[in-house]
Amino acid sequence: MRLAQKYNRVNLFTSLIILVLSGAIYYFAIHYILTNKLDNDLKIEEEEILASVREYHKLPLPSDFKDQKVTYHELKKGDTTDRGFSNTWYYNPEEKETEPGRSLNTSVKLGEKDYAVTITKSSLEAEDLVRLIFLITLGIIVLLLISLTVVNRFVLSSLWRPFYEMLKQLKAFNLADKNEFSVQHTQIDEFQELNQSVISMSSRVRQDYKELKSFTDNASHEMMTPLAVINSKLDTLIQTESLTDKQGELIEDVYLAVNKLSRLNQSLLLLAKIENNLIKDEEDIALDVLLAQKLRQFNELFIANEIEVEKYLEPQQLHMSKYLADILLNNLINNAIRHNKQHGKIKIALQTGLLTISNTGSQKALNGHSVFERFYKDASSEGTGLGLAITSQICNLYQYKLSYSYQAEHHIFSLKF
Repeated sequence: MRLAQKYNRVNLFTSLIILVLSGAIYYFAIHYILTNKLDNDLKIEEEEILASVREYHKLPLPSDFKDQKVTYHELKKGDTTDRGFSNTWYYNPEEKETEPGRSLNTSVKLGEKDYAVTITKSSLEAEDLVRLIFLITLGIIVLLLISLTVVNRFVLSSLWRPFYEMLKQLKAFNLADKNEFSVQHTQIDEFQELNQSVISMSSRVRQDYKELKSFTDNASHEMMTPLAVINSKLDTLIQTESLTDKQGELIEDVYLAVNKLSRLNQSLLLLAKIENNLIKDEEDIALDVLLAQKLRQFNELFIANEIEVEKYLEPQQLHMSKYLADILLNNLINNAIRHNKQHGKIKIALQTGLLTISNTGSQKALNGHSVFERFYKDASSEGTGLGLAITSQICNLYQYKLSYSYQAEHHIFSLKF
């Protein structure tokens, strides 16, 4: 859930609770005020009746007006009436219907007799007024919520747009990509600080990456000549007849180590060239033909390791460097042979937009997140750990998608192009 949506929901929910509570409090407050006003009117009517009895020594005539009614009832000797207000019903003779009302029950003494007095007033107008106020309040709440929703949706979307734009660029950030971050203008201080921090960070990271890559390129390049000299000298030394068996074994170990170092150096140089996009001899390649050619070249290794090969090749075309296509297929097939088992199987399928190479081998899945990282290899492997990293880098160069999975005791490498 986006932050703006989360904030919008919390804001609307809080506003709704506050407005409903305030509306309820407002409703009861208005109702209380109008009820008090009715009670005061009833008190005034009571005082007028008591004043009339004191002055004229008789009860005023019972009245039955449009919204008020006064009745008297003589009390038996010893009976009393508790003075108090109550909600009741008032019959409106003109409308000929019963309305909500408010009454005051009191008593008055005239001579030796006590009378119960009931003063009733209609509260219909007050109830109508409260209902009208309630509907107006409800309308204001609905209007306010709609306004908050619209304002939050458009205003917050506009305010957060620079952040989401920067987030989109961060997701697509690639060290090898030379495109700089484009910053949207914003007046929000936090977003301005974020933009400046991201630009500063990307500049530092690119500079560090450039220096590290330059160091790798230069070191690999400078190592080529000494390695070639060492190899040449070792070849000459091995052919010397005066060497003892022990000396021959030591020189052979040195020779193998130097060869491995030379392959590692060549792999690092190749990686640097691919990352810098220095191999540009792109052409249309018949991938099925190239794959069939590679299988013939590896046939001796299949026989030597007693590996059964199943293939299904549909005609497919790729536009890429033939040199890199050779390396890509060599690495994938060589990987399937090297990590296979005796009497194992390799299945190769080339279909529309998809090449899969699967092999038997270790009954344990590889780490799918690390298998394409540099120098990742099994402990028993004698390779440089750069083959799949080079393959992955070639795929990245042409925006192919290379993935690994493990199913039914088969290690599967899938290339979508």
